[in-house]
Amino acid sequence: MYFALDPAVVEDKALSRRHFLKVGVMAILASISPRLGFATMDEPPSPHKSLSFYETHTGESLETTYWAEGKYRSEALADINHILRDYRTGEAKAIDTRLLDLLFAIRLKVRTQQPFHVISGYRSPKTNALLRRCGRGVARNSLHMCGQAVDIRLPGCALTLLRRMAIDLRGGGVGYYPRPNFVHIDVGRVRYW
Repeated sequence: MYFALDPAVVEDKALSRRHFLKVGVMAILASISPRLGFATMDEPPSPHKSLSFYETHTGESLETTYWAEGKYRSEALADINHILRDYRTGEAKAIDTRLLDLLFAIRLKVRTQQPFHVISGYRSPKTNALLRRCGRGVARNSLHMCGQAVDIRLPGCALTLLRRMAIDLRGGGVGYYPRPNFVHIDVGRVRYW
């Protein structure tokens, strides 16, 4: 028995297969490299990236555009390095731009212009050792010492929502600290506590 296929049906099925394969490949890539998931397919790339910070220990504030015209702005990065410095020692270190991009992605998801309240940014080895001796659950090889972690809260955003947004982005580690009222975010391997 022979069945003739309508060309329109064949074309629709081929298109559906192509769409299915395209979506499948994108899902595989996202699972292999979670950092590709920062931008959603619905949002066009931003022509600039801005962040604002309030350092809770020093009272300093910063609002800056750290990425524009397709590149990171060195003056803005220097300002960010300064505000996220170890406030105990005054030492600063270059903050990993992946961390800044993760914070920017969180800001977009939360849809806020509020500054991130910084509890801890860069931590010198000396400060990290001091905090470990005080028994505050500080990791020996903390990513804070590499400029790859920040402890934050965000005014007007529940801590649980901030944690959920960070987890959904799968950009690294997310720690939840409800008693001292902050969320730890880093660009290390994806893990949650």
